[in-house]
Amino acid sequence: MLSGKNALITGASRGIGRAIAIKFAENGAFVGINYNKSEDKARDVLKIIRDRGGDGILLKGDVSSSKDCKEVVERFIDERKSIDILVLNAGIYERGSFLEIDEERWDRVISTNLSSCYHVLRFAIPYIGNGGSIIFISSQLAFKGSKHGADYAASKAGMLGLMRSLALELAPRIRVNAVAPGTIDTDIISNYSQEMREKRISEIPLRRLGKPEDVANACLFLASDLSSYVTGEVINVNGGLYIH
Repeated sequence: MLSGKNALITGASRGIGRAIAIKFAENGAFVGINYNKSEDKARDVLKIIRDRGGDGILLKGDVSSSKDCKEVVERFIDERKSIDILVLNAGIYERGSFLEIDEERWDRVISTNLSSCYHVLRFAIPYIGNGGSIIFISSQLAFKGSKHGADYAASKAGMLGLMRSLALELAPRIRVNAVAPGTIDTDIISNYSQEMREKRISEIPLRRLGKPEDVANACLFLASDLSSYVTGEVINVNGGLYIH
């Protein structure tokens, strides 16, 4: 589905980003695997991709840094000359009430989750050709809010505003969409007790937690020509937990 395409994915060393990178490579894309600190995990992703007949490149860089974002894009372009698919996935979540959020934490979360999109996009867009696809990884908390992560919810809601604006601005040359995952079984919920996991599962109509591959499948659709008439949209991957 993505044969001959060049895909750059931020935060691709683990969780949802890892699943997207592997899924895209399995479908023929050359994958740029951005990571910051998890080099061993990033190398593991690249090994899996190559063992399955695909290929990619490791791109170390802190997406909260404009300088690093520029270098990540430039290294990918030096290798592949163009970008067909850009997935803005990098993000952090820190649990706590609003009054527990100090300025340092607020700036860290907004910089990593939202400002990073601005930095990557302004360097990457000039290299995205006709028919390109940009995919934001947002969250269901962008719609419903969070009593344990107001900064995270704000950053993910901001992503959707940016996505919709770019969908209008970049059409018809580039399609811009988002995926909004629900509760996905990744590191973000690793501190859930068994009781918390069972309670959440009981609230989900499809009666299971999401898998990173569920999100990757939605991204594959948005990255491929199957979604050639889709832009400015959000695909909710939440098992029916929140029906919009």
